Amino acid sequence: MQERGMMELIAGDPAGGVTPLLTRRKFLFQASAFSAYLGLPVAFPHLVPQSWVPVAFAASSKPFVIAGKNGLRILNDRPVNAETPAHLLDDDVTPNSRLFVRNNGIPPVNVNPETWRLTINGESASSSKTYSLASLKSKFENIDLQLTLECGGNGRKEFVPPASGNQWSTGAVGCPTWQGVRLRDVLLDVGIQQDAVYLGFYGADTHLSGDLTKSAISRGVPIAKALEEESMIAWGMNNQNLHPMNGHPLRLLISGWPGSVSGKWLNRLVIRNQIHDGAKMLGNAYRVPANPVAPGTKVAASDMRIIEAMPVKSLITYPESGLRHNPGEPLSVRGHAWAGDQFIKSVSVSADFGQTWQATRLSRPVNKQAWQHFETKVRFPGAGYYEVWAKATDSSNLSQPMVLPGWNPKGYLNNAAHRVAVYVA
Repeated sequence: MQERGMMELIAGDPAGGVTPLLTRRKFLFQASAFSAYLGLPVAFPHLVPQSWVPVAFAASSKPFVIAGKNGLRILNDRPVNAETPAHLLDDDVTPNSRLFVRNNGIPPVNVNPETWRLTINGESASSSKTYSLASLKSKFENIDLQLTLECGGNGRKEFVPPASGNQWSTGAVGCPTWQGVRLRDVLLDVGIQQDAVYLGFYGADTHLSGDLTKSAISRGVPIAKALEEESMIAWGMNNQNLHPMNGHPLRLLISGWPGSVSGKWLNRLVIRNQIHDGAKMLGNAYRVPANPVAPGTKVAASDMRIIEAMPVKSLITYPESGLRHNPGEPLSVRGHAWAGDQFIKSVSVSADFGQTWQATRLSRPVNKQAWQHFETKVRFPGAGYYEVWAKATDSSNLSQPMVLPGWNPKGYLNNAAHRVAVYVA
């Protein structure tokens, strides 16, 4: 259900945590709240399901919003998921208000950073240690890194036949500057045994069912990826507290891999002697066929592989698709490009449906795993409808495809060239 109506997420300031939708709904389930809005008592209140919202709310003109987020497009309200239109991602460093929201469960409430604790243990941990935010900040080197974060399902809505899940277009990506410590430093402080294979995370978000024994999501990465210089435990974003919907007060940042491995509301890490088997690590979750399949094929779990590095990709952030442009004038075109564990070698654009391409000016990354910016000017031969396409090539010489890449049941890893419409008239 995606009831918007008068439903409003109360997010407050980052230090105060967030009142999630489930809590808001529980409030709305009270007969007094219904009566105040509807002007009538709710009939059969004892029969109201826990997850029900009155259809009358759909008639309200009050929009569904996420406090502290500006211009995002809401895809779902339980769990809350929202993406950023491409033209609102034009900043070199993504503002806190413009970073997408991807939740699997219900965020924690009444978050108190002073009492928050992170415990690290597991079969391949040499010890078990617990850290407060204050001890993380004082004991380990504090770092600032600009890191790209992208949902593995970004671009899902383009797959045919449709793939299940939130129908992301292009906006489940961003590249803020994060404040925190190197994950490696903390793991080495705990101690890593020689048989360590994987690192798994657990967060304080709760399962949509309300069952506190179930994790909403508990994924992980190979220990080698966890130990890279750019892997972080972060408490800040652009020198502010993490937004409540982006993991306040503590989260993982494992850039270049699907955002699902960058666990939010982080309260436990486990150093494993096997591939982590937490929630959304098994079945088809964040997996693609090991070999290409025809669209619509049912793929057995045994024939799927875990997604690791994300593919090369680019995004045109100016102009906004649908721009009307004066004939004879050059048009500035700019955007960003990124490529999993690689860096971007070049970005080209085309205004004649890929028959010819022109190179763009490409910036160097601020640090490894930061997106890179491209810019050029495009001229049009006359009036008419045009499309500007962007194609990035990474350091391993892989380029974006012009058509949708390999179909998969969950609609992951769409890195087809981004296109925007321009009307020259």
